[in-house]
Amino acid sequence: MGKRGRAAVVVLGDIGRSPRMQYHALSLARQASLEVDIIAYGGSDPHAAIMEHPSIHIHKMAQWPKVLQNLPSILHRLMLLLKPVFQFITLLWHLCVKVPAPDVFIVQNPPSVPTLAAVKWASWLRQSAFIVDWHNFGYTLLGLSLGRGSRFVAVYRWFEKHYGQLAHGSLCVTKAMQHELAQNWGIRATVLYDQPPEFFHPASLEEKHKLFHKLDEELRHCQGFQDCISQGNSIVRTDGLCETLFTTKTETGVVVKSNRPALIVSSTSWTPDEDFGILLEAAVMYDRRVAALLNEDDSLQDEILWKEMNDGGQYVYPRLLFVITGKGPEKEKYEEIIKKLRLKRVAFRTMWLSPEDYPLLLGSADLGVCLHTSSSGLDLPMKVVDMFGCGLPVCAASYSCIEELVQVEKNGLLFSSSSELADQLLMLFKDFPNGCNALTSLRNGALERSSSASWATEWEEHAKPLVLEAILSPPVSRFNGPHDYFAI
Repeated sequence: MGKRGRAAVVVLGDIGRSPRMQYHALSLARQASLEVDIIAYGGSDPHAAIMEHPSIHIHKMAQWPKVLQNLPSILHRLMLLLKPVFQFITLLWHLCVKVPAPDVFIVQNPPSVPTLAAVKWASWLRQSAFIVDWHNFGYTLLGLSLGRGSRFVAVYRWFEKHYGQLAHGSLCVTKAMQHELAQNWGIRATVLYDQPPEFFHPASLEEKHKLFHKLDEELRHCQGFQDCISQGNSIVRTDGLCETLFTTKTETGVVVKSNRPALIVSSTSWTPDEDFGILLEAAVMYDRRVAALLNEDDSLQDEILWKEMNDGGQYVYPRLLFVITGKGPEKEKYEEIIKKLRLKRVAFRTMWLSPEDYPLLLGSADLGVCLHTSSSGLDLPMKVVDMFGCGLPVCAASYSCIEELVQVEKNGLLFSSSSELADQLLMLFKDFPNGCNALTSLRNGALERSSSASWATEWEEHAKPLVLEAILSPPVSRFNGPHDYFAI
């Protein structure tokens, strides 16, 4: 495909935290037989499949110096102007000099400034096609901090729309976004739904046991108040692996403990468009409501708790262990709040997992929780797609187009408040682990969805024809050269 046999995938962000663009790179290499250059920031390692593929080459760009982020506030606006100029020059250097000329550039949006202009310049200078993959709208993200009425937001929206219209092709993540682009932006986009690649799948008992053994110290260790997980028995080691918090390995194989805690996973970017406070409030409500339902005397609660656990008994309502993965600006703030919680039946752990361990964690969990609400209301959370790929049912925050992904009461539930989420936790985990029929039904629905589609199939049907068309017959561009970058 293509006269040069190359494609460039552009991300003005951490490539390890950009799964969809990693999957694009894999498909371009595997399904289109192209040499692929990824231009992005470093930080987190991408999946091993990316690192090991002989046709994929990663080029890490220099980032805006951190020392300039802590300058006096009087210089803040100057930095806001200088930073995109620095990013534009850095991008242009890599796209036009550091990598061989590609047949096509595929760029992630957002961020839009200065990414779209830099890629458009590069496509003009190198006579390459230019495709935008719309994950969301950059101006709506900016509006979270500056307000939708800000002049900066209005200028950002104009920039995003103008350069989006100059692309030779567009992909987007939902039908709702496709409609918005067509009606209000004059952009024709092809919907490419996110699908998990092959390394997202339900974990086997052996895989679960190995993962829980590997993570045992992190799972049992908490900061601050000793909770219902950290006070449990430590891992038992006899002749290799034997017992973890969730599993026991016997001579005949691995078995799951009947008195184990329920494992709930939530992946977050710790940003304002994901209100993590909702999950904390729901956890507190679950803890209090269970205590009330069981009529437990606070003075006896700990004694009863450990006696039942050590005797191998199980609860009407189990202990809950929330594992929160991800990196982001609000992480430390919420970790401090978590430290001050004194819950009897709920515990939290925050961690960052390798690209290989993260799918195993999803495939080993009992429930996923998604707090993503979308700044535009038009994109879908990739984390839910990954959860479904591992056969993991979800409770997800409700917003305008989420039902394009989550089928209520089939593979997940939707909530609009912390109280509603707490109700769902009580309903799903009653008589855990063997008597919770509602949770089992949702898991079956998630497993059914995981087997119905794949990223490779979706990409072959929807993205590959667009890439081929853009390469072989790019339309006449309305871009007239560098001066168009400054045109308003």
